[in-house]
Amino acid sequence: MLPHLDLQEHSATITLQRPGAANKLTPEDLPVLIQHLEEVNRHDDIRVLILRSEGKYFCSGYDISEVQGSQTKGSSFGEMVDAFEQCRAVSIAVIQGGVYGGATDLALACDFRVGSTSAEMFMPAARLGLHFYQGGMERYVTRLGLDTAKRLFLTCERLRAEEMWRCGFLTHLAEPAELERTAGALVDTLKAMAPLPLFGMKKHLNLIARGQHDADAIAAEVHRTVQSEDLLEGGAAWREKRAPRFKGR
Repeated sequence: MLPHLDLQEHSATITLQRPGAANKLTPEDLPVLIQHLEEVNRHDDIRVLILRSEGKYFCSGYDISEVQGSQTKGSSFGEMVDAFEQCRAVSIAVIQGGVYGGATDLALACDFRVGSTSAEMFMPAARLGLHFYQGGMERYVTRLGLDTAKRLFLTCERLRAEEMWRCGFLTHLAEPAELERTAGALVDTLKAMAPLPLFGMKKHLNLIARGQHDADAIAAEVHRTVQSEDLLEGGAAWREKRAPRFKGR
């Protein structure tokens, strides 16, 4: 089945639905995932995007039999992953099991990666004879560091959950029975934030990591929040010791 999108109050969930095939991604999935992301971006009230999957594995990457077509400009796997990174909402990958190949980049494109102690990962591109695409290598280097990126790309080493957490691939680590609670707590935390700085800082932190930030654009976002109704609400809520009621303006 194709990936499914579910919209809730202030959050959205994309679910991969091929548990019998370790949730591998096919050419048909790429435009559907991009359409889902476009739908999320159309909803100003969506603050958090959760990426999850059914079954034992998080995702086994792109169907190797289709990999030659996955690099076609305009419909490539890398462009789909870039769309995840560029999604306005803050994104969380909930990783309950194995994450392999291109799916490791998909997870890295998310802002947070909450993983189970049952998770594992590896990047088999060199073993398969495939040179990985630029955007994916950049994500590995900016999020994990050059030495770790080389270790994973050039040796195809398989990492277990504890090492995934230590190297920064996982931002949160939980026992299987606590995975949903841990992810849910993070979702609730993010949903409670003021949308303007939440979206703005997510965007510009990613650009800073790539050395592509624009100082004037950041200054404009700062000015926008200084002039916002939400800043007044945040200050009032702090003084009154209550939860703020942010409206995104």
